[in-house]
Amino acid sequence: VFGKDITLLLMLSNLSTDCKTVKVDMSASTVLYTRRTVTEILKATTSVDLGSKQGKHIRLKIPYSYYGKYLTTDKRIQVTALCEVMHRQGLKLLVEKTIILEDTNIIIKVPRRIVVNKAATVEISYANPLPEPVSRCVLLVTLMNQQVKINLAQLAPRERSKIYFEFTPRRTGPLQLQVDFSCDKFSHVKGFVTLAVAPA
Repeated sequence: VFGKDITLLLMLSNLSTDCKTVKVDMSASTVLYTRRTVTEILKATTSVDLGSKQGKHIRLKIPYSYYGKYLTTDKRIQVTALCEVMHRQGLKLLVEKTIILEDTNIIIKVPRRIVVNKAATVEISYANPLPEPVSRCVLLVTLMNQQVKINLAQLAPRERSKIYFEFTPRRTGPLQLQVDFSCDKFSHVKGFVTLAVAPA
């Protein structure tokens, strides 16, 4: 989840009866959805001795403090591990994983019944998932082809807050309400719901 430390496990297994030493070069970078690298955030090298038919795992931890300010709006981190069996020339294996960090920030609660030409109120809950405060918080609410910009107070670390948004639907049928939350540390955290507007 975005805002938290990331822990990964690399599993290594020796399928032969010979003892082996494996050198592992690990790196992590923030990337765009096109897989283009933005910033390298972690580099580490280790070696592991594997006995006959033995398996071991290597734990890799990426703290939020390493990736937070380098993450793009795609919220993707590419992790690679180049495994090289020592004393066996040319035997290498590349392992890659792309992590897409999830947002759990926006929660929209709607009334049980929404009726055309009658005022309705939705509850929009938003959060700061980070271990540090955020400021310049803005909610952009889009409904019925109109956008409303709402400036919000700053949020403390891990704080959740909510606002109430009132509107009057002018036609029956489905309506989509979209919410876009941004602040000084991250932007474009989105949420949406489809509202069913009943006839009067």
